[in-house]
Amino acid sequence: MFVVSLGFISSFSLPPYNLFYINFFSYPALLLILLLYSKDKITSFNVGWIFGFGYFISNLYWITHSLTFEDIFKPLIPFALILIPLFLGLFYGISTLVFSLLNPKKNILSILILATSLSILEYIRSFLFGGFPWNLISFSFTNNLEFIQILSLTGTYAFNSIIILLFLLPTILFFNYKKNLKINIFFFSIIVIFVNYFWGKSNLRQFELTEKRDLGFTIKIISPKININRYFQNENPSKFISELIDISEPNPLIKTIFILPEGILSSIYFEDLKNFKNIFSNNFSKKHKIILGMNIYENEKIYNSLLVLNNELKILDKYYKNQLVPFGEFLPFEKILLNLGFKKITQGYQSFSSDNHRDPIKLNKFNFVPLICYEVIYSGKINKSKTDYDFILNISEDGWFGNSIGPQQHYSHLIFRSIEEGKAVIRSSNNGISAYISPKGQVIDKISTSEKGFIELTTYKKSNKTIFSSQGNKIFFYFVFIYISLIFLLKKREN
Repeated sequence: MFVVSLGFISSFSLPPYNLFYINFFSYPALLLILLLYSKDKITSFNVGWIFGFGYFISNLYWITHSLTFEDIFKPLIPFALILIPLFLGLFYGISTLVFSLLNPKKNILSILILATSLSILEYIRSFLFGGFPWNLISFSFTNNLEFIQILSLTGTYAFNSIIILLFLLPTILFFNYKKNLKINIFFFSIIVIFVNYFWGKSNLRQFELTEKRDLGFTIKIISPKININRYFQNENPSKFISELIDISEPNPLIKTIFILPEGILSSIYFEDLKNFKNIFSNNFSKKHKIILGMNIYENEKIYNSLLVLNNELKILDKYYKNQLVPFGEFLPFEKILLNLGFKKITQGYQSFSSDNHRDPIKLNKFNFVPLICYEVIYSGKINKSKTDYDFILNISEDGWFGNSIGPQQHYSHLIFRSIEEGKAVIRSSNNGISAYISPKGQVIDKISTSEKGFIELTTYKKSNKTIFSSQGNKIFFYFVFIYISLIFLLKKREN
């Protein structure tokens, strides 16, 4: 229970609580001390696994809310609540097992070994079986913009390795080092922290001096609050269309791009939307473009898509979602599980199909990289085409999270992506947080989960291309190479 509690408490460093000092004083360090006194490798694995279970069960409980909408899924809630954290906790267990295999002693080498193994397994967790890079330890600093400007150089995974190292350093107090050495390591760490902080602060101050530029048109980020239960009701879509138009407040004289959330008209396919063409043509003008998420049925496949439409509902551009949510949008081992009575959580029995292209969408001389829902959580995987672009465009439906910490955790990824890529993020979410975020992670405007309305943009600030946007996750492997080299050098010196 003690180890579960360590993981549980450690998770409060994450959004929306962001109590990063919980880990700095110093639950990961306690984990390391437990490992150093573990009797055998099985015990070390169990310590990491149980710690990971406590960590994930406290910050991913909201996943079970998506199982409450249909009776067929409700019996699965206890299993999802327990099994998902147990599975994700395995990555911590494997990390601590690797740590024990290297037989570290009570010295700084043990810190470096555990930080390296945790960092590598967190990276693997982010991509294995489709990946789930949710709630990495580095997200503790989401609200500390000065501290995380380094993301533009390192990216999330390399930064995560630095943070793990930082959180483990207090363990030095328990090592048999001379007092002067402990003091020197402590002051060196403080200097590094302050240098990074003041560099980030200077970076933000310099960006504040950047001149605003006119877009030449208006962008309206629409944030409705239409109940997620509509997925399972056969109500007339005209009701929702009229509500969306009322929130959008279209002015026929103003050149405007309206951005609506993912799957906002979930009960119909795009072909069915054409039956409501008159409503659109009567309320939107030729000066308007409409971006919205809809399901498209094409060649006997269903795609979760982002569409760019004119007021006559002609498709000007489109994007099909690349990264689908397991069980939410597709059923793994579908042929077997369908026979057992299972289906995907979203409406209908047929799984969505994925695409593998993500080209920027060009609108009024600007390029937008389209991302649907949790595609925004994949660091280093945003700009697949490597074409230069101006904005990250994310549409989402967060109603599946319910009234939980899920939407806030989802939203925190936007701040990391904006700094990494050096691009502003435009996000429209139903039942979630809609926002406009600067290329430095500053929240220019946002609408919370409990509100509805729109955010209006007429100007923007351009930022320089970041090192991470050019190099991607190769930077993480550079860090890993440095860590492993240091481990070998220290091991050799120790022997």
